Amino acid sequence: MELQFSLLFFVEAIGTIAFASSGAMVAIKRQLDLLGVIVLGVTTAVGGGMLRDIIIGNVPPNLFKDPVYVLLAFITVMILFVIVRRNQKILASRSIEMYEKVMNIFDAVGLGAFTVVGIDTAVLAGYGRYHFLIIFLGVITGVGGGLLRDIMAGETPYILKKHVYACASITGAVLYAYLQDYMNNDAAMLIGAGAVILIRILATRYCWNLPTATKK
Repeated sequence: MELQFSLLFFVEAIGTIAFASSGAMVAIKRQLDLLGVIVLGVTTAVGGGMLRDIIIGNVPPNLFKDPVYVLLAFITVMILFVIVRRNQKILASRSIEMYEKVMNIFDAVGLGAFTVVGIDTAVLAGYGRYHFLIIFLGVITGVGGGLLRDIMAGETPYILKKHVYACASITGAVLYAYLQDYMNNDAAMLIGAGAVILIRILATRYCWNLPTATKK
């Protein structure tokens, strides 16, 4: 049980770092000040879990009762801020391309982890028989932080326009929600998270997008 907890914490930590970094980079590129960078970075990392807790009536949300991920996100944001502050050329160099590739992988892992953790939290709260609800809570946990980030930054939410981001979370959430009725919960969780990660990596690699009404 301790090993499982440590592994889950490790995966969530990777996702938190990736989400915090993506939020911070959006803020930096929008030329927000230090407070703006911190707010966007931390919100991206823990916003999804906050929305989930509010929906199921878990108030105050876990991020206020056990702020370990808030602290991790804050530290990540501050490190990134200092790095960019000391090396302005990093935003226009080839290193940013490598950074984005690594962050895409971390982001995929984080999305998969947060999606199934969101469902698990809903199940533990007693909502396991409401499949639509737990699927929605899983998806909102995975994509909610990015949604809040984009709204606060004045951008069209990323989840609505690029690389089937939300669709990956939905697919993994559906798999986990239904497979847990037919197999070991840990196995169902791994399959659900694995599906999210696989779809995200393939979508990024091959530029998969849903069709739009107007042709580009």
